[in-house]
Amino acid sequence: MGTVYALFVGIDDYPLPHRSLRGAVNDVEAAARLLGMLGEGAFETRFLRNAEATTDAVVAAVRDHLGAAGPGDTALFWFSGHGTDYAAVLPLHLRTEATGRYQALVCADSPRQGGRPLVDKELGALLDAVAARGAHVAAVLDCCFSGGATRRLAQAGLTARYAPPAPWWGEPLDGRGPTAGSGTTSAARHVLLAAGRLNELSYERDFDGVPHGVFTHALLDALRAAGPGATYRDLLAAAHCQVRTERADQHPVLFPPEPGGVADQPFLGGAVTRARGPHLLRNGPHGWEVDCGRVHGLRSDDPDGTEFTVTEPGAAPRLVRARSVHTDRTEVDPAGWEPDRRRVYPVALSALALPPTRVAVETPDGSAAARGAARSIREAVGSAGPGGGPTPLLRLVDGAGSAPGHLLRVVVSAESGTGLAAHLLRRDGSAAVPPLPLGGPQDARRVAGCLAHLTRWHQLLTLDNPSSPLADLVRVEIRPWTYDGPWSSDGPSPLLPDGGGEIVCRYGRSPSGGPQEPWLSVRLHNRSATRTLWCVLLNLTDGYAGHTGLYPGHFIGPGRTGFALDDRPVVLTVPAHRARPGAQVRDWLKLIVAERELNTVPFHLPPWDPENDGFRLSRLAGADGMLRLTSPAGSDRDMGPAHAWGPGQWTTRTIPLRTVIPSTG
Repeated sequence: MGTVYALFVGIDDYPLPHRSLRGAVNDVEAAARLLGMLGEGAFETRFLRNAEATTDAVVAAVRDHLGAAGPGDTALFWFSGHGTDYAAVLPLHLRTEATGRYQALVCADSPRQGGRPLVDKELGALLDAVAARGAHVAAVLDCCFSGGATRRLAQAGLTARYAPPAPWWGEPLDGRGPTAGSGTTSAARHVLLAAGRLNELSYERDFDGVPHGVFTHALLDALRAAGPGATYRDLLAAAHCQVRTERADQHPVLFPPEPGGVADQPFLGGAVTRARGPHLLRNGPHGWEVDCGRVHGLRSDDPDGTEFTVTEPGAAPRLVRARSVHTDRTEVDPAGWEPDRRRVYPVALSALALPPTRVAVETPDGSAAARGAARSIREAVGSAGPGGGPTPLLRLVDGAGSAPGHLLRVVVSAESGTGLAAHLLRRDGSAAVPPLPLGGPQDARRVAGCLAHLTRWHQLLTLDNPSSPLADLVRVEIRPWTYDGPWSSDGPSPLLPDGGGEIVCRYGRSPSGGPQEPWLSVRLHNRSATRTLWCVLLNLTDGYAGHTGLYPGHFIGPGRTGFALDDRPVVLTVPAHRARPGAQVRDWLKLIVAERELNTVPFHLPPWDPENDGFRLSRLAGADGMLRLTSPAGSDRDMGPAHAWGPGQWTTRTIPLRTVIPSTG
């Protein structure tokens, strides 16, 4: 293990009229002591306390001290003190700040005349510059990022870590985002554990007579209780529950949250050493809960039958059963065991209260070989679930005629010169995938895996909540992409659906005469006058994949606009192996709107690949809840999602796209 270079910044003493804190210096000193005891390698620390922690001093320490970290090393930035937000200045930043505000750390000299805060974009650029030299970079921020924090700065022994903005604060000095018109950017290269969402208060209070930040206290407790190899996701989930028990209106944030990426690395670096499910069991304000709910497809009207299995390597299977399903969480009861309240547990969906896909296996020619292959497919479907039992995603039926709901027909027939094949057909008889060869038990399991994959994709496509009061509050606007300076309503008209309900985008001609892919600008307009709404844009492809790379999940303020890819072009392409005159591909953009932040990991689905010899049905949610996903293109945001309020209402909208290469004939 390499060296850990740690920079601890704690500020209690702020100049008047700002409220001084009491626990920030305690936070960083306690964190340094604990990490020094837990660490296995060299631990190089630097402290900036109170007046030492000017903005310039913090910037210099990040560059010089953390910048000494190289390949194999870890750089840790820990800040405890006041946070703030204020109106974004640069037009370019208004394209990437959907709330219209910067978030910033308030350093010791920030409130003084002529001082400046350390804005999220500047901090993110500094940390990413360290990561670019090969180090693993993590940041822990225990401060407010709150726009409405002038309300109730202290209550019941709690003090909010917020300082109101100064009138002379302007644009960040660095980290200004992509160059105008470049169409390129880089994803964040560091991992962030933050005390709260973008416009949300974070608090400190006394713990056994010693003041600490509520988030820092919870995170250090999680570190003490965690087993070897605990990941950032594990620690944040454990700290999240303890913080929510203290303050229901403070929601710690992990960023970036994509599965299989830095969030699933062990704390302070290292490779991902074990497979993790997309969901976590944790002890929250209402008891034990799992971090998925209605928006992930679980049924709230009938939670009976929904179960989660703990997936710790080497441990005996342990179940929790759903008691009630909410928008973004499911309250559960352990089945015959007592979890440790200080821990979080990776869990997998082992039973779903979802309507399964009906599967009819047919043998039109009636040959003995076809009947045998059909029997193998039925056996594979019947044993594809957890523990070798049935999978809750699929249900065999005797005939297709009266089967309700989603139906897939498997027609087993002999192919000329190639032996038997399984044709997976939709209810209308159209082919869902090319024929799958049938030569043995492994091929039958591949058919069962394909059926489950198509079912999970169909569940994402049809996810809906039509009675939601949020319906139509967020509009998706798709235009031909141009860059003409600050965004306005001028320019190309929005693309409209054709008579079939699809938006059709055709290839054109480039200046050199070759084919030119369609370039689009995709914008999400929050039309509400009062509500800040959380949005994610899910892209479902005709290759049965799903990802959230276009808009990974962020809050959009009332009357404001969120831009897919931070207003870089969304390029629609026909894959090279399908590109020919007259070829076309389809995408479905699924907007999910909610009043609170949601877990996006289960919205990711890799494309169906019949040639993948390593495919296992267990990699799909619903069989054992495990998702082995490739992270989509990341966002370059630094500070994570923002605060939501009110009850957990949610809604969806689906926009079909068809990309066409015009026929030359």
